[in-house]
Amino acid sequence: MKNIKKNNSVLSAIDSYFKLGEYNTTVSTEITAGITTFMTMAYILIVQPMFMGAAGMDVKAVTIVTALLSATFSIVMGLYTNRPFAMAPAMGGNAFFAYTLVAGGLVSWQVAMGMVFLSGIVFLLLTVLGLRGLIVEAIPKNLKFAIGVAVGFFIAMVGFKNGQIMTIENGTISMGDISNPNTILSLIGLFITIALVLNKVRGGVLIGIVITTLIGIPMGITQIPESFFSMPPSISSIAFKLDIMGALKFAFLPLIFTFFVGDFFCTLGTLLGVSAQAGLLDENGNLPEVDKPFLVDSIATIVGALFGSTTITTFLESAAGVEVGGRTGLTAISTGICFIFTIFLTPIVYIIPSAATAPALIFIGILMMTSMKFIDMDDMTEFVPAAITIMFTVFTDNMASGMSMGIISHVVIKLLTGRYRELNIPILVLTLPLIGYFIFL
Repeated sequence: MKNIKKNNSVLSAIDSYFKLGEYNTTVSTEITAGITTFMTMAYILIVQPMFMGAAGMDVKAVTIVTALLSATFSIVMGLYTNRPFAMAPAMGGNAFFAYTLVAGGLVSWQVAMGMVFLSGIVFLLLTVLGLRGLIVEAIPKNLKFAIGVAVGFFIAMVGFKNGQIMTIENGTISMGDISNPNTILSLIGLFITIALVLNKVRGGVLIGIVITTLIGIPMGITQIPESFFSMPPSISSIAFKLDIMGALKFAFLPLIFTFFVGDFFCTLGTLLGVSAQAGLLDENGNLPEVDKPFLVDSIATIVGALFGSTTITTFLESAAGVEVGGRTGLTAISTGICFIFTIFLTPIVYIIPSAATAPALIFIGILMMTSMKFIDMDDMTEFVPAAITIMFTVFTDNMASGMSMGIISHVVIKLLTGRYRELNIPILVLTLPLIGYFIFL
């Protein structure tokens, strides 16, 4: 009897802290959502070490650092913001770090890590001063909805590439090889996921990933490891090896700025896109208390650089948990706990093939595109910048470029049509460094 009362009090405390009733969710739903988010973003434990290995860093140490940081800051995000946003090293920023800066011969990985650290300091200062929140509020409502749609297209495209449904060769996009087992499995998984979700099967996205993974076994795609347990290696080879003083050169300012803009707009796009999907935005398209996730994001980048990781950011794949029903920080915490297990159970991550998670990303991307109905298509000075935001995000395969160009085009179009009174000071000020971003990109 005492155990029952104790369990009830614990559940009551969890409900009260995370406001589960207010968000019309349950503990089981949040945990399922967290596991779903983890399964769609677990690939970062493979991709991040691959990129950092190209930069000359210890691959095994990077794997452990990636798991530790993803776990720690997903949990911190959940506890502090009570939002379903999971965190991990940002895609895009890691490629810029590894191939443009280090492998390109511009700087050593230690100096490049110092640049990441400095960009995180700038994030933190802007957040503490309230400027990041001011920028978000200054962005026109139609552009915010367009960002959500752009994120949907972007995450769907990630699914298309991961599932080998599309290929990009010499700048040309084409259909993947339909006889490729990975492509076949991805398409099978897509229809399974669609069927489960549209038939309102609880946890349909997660179930779809599991079923697709199982189907991949006889197809030779899903590989079962010989051992499910592994002891984590030392991270001493990369932790606290960054060179901050080496990064403090005037010539490196454009490179640091590239890190800054990329992370800022990727984080912003994810926050707005995932929040729109979760119904967390207000009537003006703003996320209440947006400075909280921004603060966690900036601190994560600083700490991440100290331990040897590129920019830590809010992950797009958080939308997978939202689609399953995740609405609170308990989802992010559940994702973080999954990452903790991978520190000792790394081989398990390799069981889930990209062909099994790709369908989930494609379908979630489709659902996020529904925000297009909120964009004002009658006023062309509003619709054209929104369309540019979407198109540049998709066709440049870069969220930061898409959002930056959308803001610039909004300002230019309003000026050219004589409607400059509709512009606010913050958006005008923001446009100048964004133009610089494209110059230095």
